[in-house]
Amino acid sequence: MISDVFLFSMHNPLLNNEQIGLVSTFPELVNTQFQGKMNALCWPRNLAGDFKEIVNKLELIENITEISRDDLLALTLSEQGNLAREIILQDMQLLADFGASPSLNLLKNYERDDELDFISTDVYSFHVDRSPIATDTFLCTYYGAASDIVPNEQVEQKILIPEIREQLEALHEGTDAEFAGFLEEYYFDLHYQLKPDARPVNLGLGHLWRLAVDHPQQQVLPCVHRAPVEHNELRLLLIC
Repeated sequence: MISDVFLFSMHNPLLNNEQIGLVSTFPELVNTQFQGKMNALCWPRNLAGDFKEIVNKLELIENITEISRDDLLALTLSEQGNLAREIILQDMQLLADFGASPSLNLLKNYERDDELDFISTDVYSFHVDRSPIATDTFLCTYYGAASDIVPNEQVEQKILIPEIREQLEALHEGTDAEFAGFLEEYYFDLHYQLKPDARPVNLGLGHLWRLAVDHPQQQVLPCVHRAPVEHNELRLLLIC
């Protein structure tokens, strides 16, 4: 059963949302099929433990540091810190046993794409993930700012916006027949702009999410999402 604490408010953005399916166990998370407008699944959790203590005791190398199981086990932690560590290790094991390759990242910020002033292709821009094989994106933010998702009908593909497309056509040096390949090669086609009435949903802390990816066997539209601006606060994120 989904926690009553989590569902305390009928105004919770995860409730009555056609894009989001709610589950109560990990097996449900990985086995529930996306369908219709639903391209995001959430296992909502109110996690105990001190994740901030873990963040404070880990060493950040450059802007993003991948944290291994051994790195976690090497930390000397309080009772609450140890509880948080056990939750992270359990999540990593669940995903690994499922066949995924989870990566625990301590991050300050991602690299920005500011080469072009009329379009961005970094993860702070609303975008979808693409894969040549059938897969999904799993993620959980334990500490710091969390990502956002938005329904597909509330965004417009940037390459279809006339003023952006015109500038991309001017940038392209090939033939008209090669233009679609150019857009895909440089990931321009993966990025979206919010419509005026768009209402993004924040993924929150502690919840384990599964987001639909664009791949040949996908039966639904891929989930549009973005990384949050960190505001000088480190994030602890599990992703695969």
